[in-house]
Amino acid sequence: MVLMAIDHASGIFNAGRIVTDGPTLYQAGTALPPAQFLTRWVTHLCAPTFVFLAGTALALSVERRRARGEDERAIDRFIVTRGLFIAALDPLWMSWVFAPRHVLLQVLYAIGLGLVVLAGLRHIPDGVLLGTALTLVLGGEALAGAALVAAGGTPTLPVGLLLTGGEFGPVIVAYPLLPWLAIMLLGWSFGRLLVRAGPEHAVGLLWLSGTATLAAFLVVRGADGYGNMRLLRDDASLVQWLHVSKYPPSLAYTTLELGLMSVVLAGFMAAGGTVGGPLVVLGQTALFFYVLHVHVLFAAGEVLHLAHRTGVLGAYLGGFGVVVALYPLCARYGRYKRAHPDGWARYL
Repeated sequence: MVLMAIDHASGIFNAGRIVTDGPTLYQAGTALPPAQFLTRWVTHLCAPTFVFLAGTALALSVERRRARGEDERAIDRFIVTRGLFIAALDPLWMSWVFAPRHVLLQVLYAIGLGLVVLAGLRHIPDGVLLGTALTLVLGGEALAGAALVAAGGTPTLPVGLLLTGGEFGPVIVAYPLLPWLAIMLLGWSFGRLLVRAGPEHAVGLLWLSGTATLAAFLVVRGADGYGNMRLLRDDASLVQWLHVSKYPPSLAYTTLELGLMSVVLAGFMAAGGTVGGPLVVLGQTALFFYVLHVHVLFAAGEVLHLAHRTGVLGAYLGGFGVVVALYPLCARYGRYKRAHPDGWARYL
């Protein structure tokens, strides 16, 4: 959440912010100043982690609801209702700040519709879902290419919504559903493992899978061909190695970010309750923080007359500032949510 706040503060305050994270956003040879690039790059960890852990949290939530005696249809209804609510937040609440006069479908669209789809898919055996996730991750670029060929080379809105993203009049699809659903399915599979084996068996798997996934990134990015979504390296510099496609997510992007996420998550799980503190509060109120922080940053930029008038430092100061400003409200909301587990707060 802190890293995400830095990126969004950069979008409000940082005049030199660069967004070149896709084949249609980057022209070969364009300069990528390290400070600006790394400020943007470090936040790439956020969205895959959000989506992965949304799948994990769903698996744990379903198990708790079953333990309370809820029937499967009631569980499905809640998942679908909450998923539609989350997906609707992007066009109805977030778009007017992120992209005025447009309907912008971002991570909440992907998470929300992913939950809706998982309400049905969760009844399929776990091994099939894991295989489906890996197939979509490994074959996503080929599938997107085939869809583009079938559409005559230019993505239609359905192709954009599902596979490629893109701009379609007033609608901007930043997070196509299927690549992000694959990451959610991986998270669901991890959650099912936690249910079956317990967290003590998960740490070793995270270390192993994280190391293997980062090794896969080195192979894919080193080969500089399939798996990079046509966002190839200009040279052998570190910046170019890390300059991977998020829009849409390439195999290189997914392996790099999920590999980093696995290693970091393994470290947090191994440390147990010795780390976290305020970060736990933000993690437990993530959606609540998300739907407020961009609006607060936007208002601050307008009131202080600092919109797009600072540099990299403005991104970090703005990001940490909004975290500090909203932390007491998040802590209070977290207490309310725990006191009313079956109230409206369970949707947010």
